[in-house]
Amino acid sequence: MSEINTEDNWRYAFKASKLKPGKKKMIRVGKKLILLLNVDGDYFATEALCRHMRWPLAYGAKVKDDCIRCPLHQTTHKITDGSLVEWSPFPLLPAYGKLVGKFSKQKDLKTYQIRVLGEDLQVYI
Repeated sequence: MSEINTEDNWRYAFKASKLKPGKKKMIRVGKKLILLLNVDGDYFATEALCRHMRWPLAYGAKVKDDCIRCPLHQTTHKITDGSLVEWSPFPLLPAYGKLVGKFSKQKDLKTYQIRVLGEDLQVYI
């Protein structure tokens, strides 16, 4: 039985120096659309689209207290492990958001391991 080389699963994502603290960047790594985040010098990688309505989180999502909040319906996930914190509590019309939230299955946000190697950010796929 052959061993799996985990080094082969690390993929170049972005230059670390180009992702400044407080910024986020949506990129494609292979076939995956990924959101890179720099939170006070710590890097995180999650799937790039909100699990509720598939909105690109790079466009308006807020990061606070290690959580990312979708600007569209306020669905909130932990950036450390993707766990769901709050599901669709509020769009433009609060009752509508809760109703739409009931019709879609609550899901965690996929996260990816990320590392700095030299000057590069790499994501484990």
